Amino acid sequence: MRERLSVSTGYGVAEIVVHGEADLVGKSLADSGLSERDITVLTLHRGIRLIPNPRPRHVLEDGDRLLCWGKLEEMRSMIPARPKRRSRVKRLPKNPIHED
Repeated sequence: MRERLSVSTGYGVAEIVVHGEADLVGKSLADSGLSERDITVLTLHRGIRLIPNPRPRHVLEDGDRLLCWGKLEEMRSMIPARPKRRSRVKRLPKNPIHED
């Protein structure tokens, strides 16, 4: 037997972490919408437990880590936008400061 991971253009393997505020929490894999986005869950990591090939009835919980195969762009689109950080650089005053 030969193990292979054939990669098609635009497809790959990625880990998705389910955070508490995510709309995936409390939904089963069947109801999560992942399969409609062409994403297949290969393994589900819950704490120290590993669930290979999880069934569609598995309900997702906060902190679950999903090892997925699918469209990379779809998986990237699931990353929530980060709030912009305030600039650390202070602006110079409009009027120059003269030393006496």
